[in-house]
Amino acid sequence: MRFVPTAEATTGPFFPQRYVDPGANDLSAVAGRRAKGEPIEILGRVLQEDGAPLDNLIVEIWQADAAGIFNHPADPRAAQADPNYLGWGRAATDKQGIYRFRTVKPGGYALPDGGARAPHVNVMVLFSGLMRELTTTMYFEGESGNEADPVLSSVPAARRALLLARKEGEASYRFDIRLRGALETPFFDL
Repeated sequence: MRFVPTAEATTGPFFPQRYVDPGANDLSAVAGRRAKGEPIEILGRVLQEDGAPLDNLIVEIWQADAAGIFNHPADPRAAQADPNYLGWGRAATDKQGIYRFRTVKPGGYALPDGGARAPHVNVMVLFSGLMRELTTTMYFEGESGNEADPVLSSVPAARRALLLARKEGEASYRFDIRLRGALETPFFDL
């Protein structure tokens, strides 16, 4: 018997190009009514270990509104959430691995134990060949609450900068995601 090597291939799932509806990356308005708060753009690239971009990778985000309230039953303040803020969005990367979201800068919020969460955006990555989704949290460079945030503080100090979005321009933040290697974005088990 002779064995013949086979090519490496991903068996799926493969996302159709229409998996992300037009406008799904805009969290900043509901039915044409703009959300309260500072409008921002979040953009970045999703890269492999060698720096090669990943095309048609799905990036999902969810976050609090500008007042730090999630429009979700788990948030006891949900009834006070901005009705014009969506809070969740989805984007697909292009051939250069670039994704974009239009949103509002989230507010931080108090925790029941007396601590506080710094303004942040939760991020999930889905891609053909990944055995499970990857989840991380993006923070904003220079926020005073970053040092005390319990999630960011749980990441080794030398790797925390990998979770900071850098301000580019007036209202734009860049957050690149690397899936492997020494500069791999820290991911969390939920």
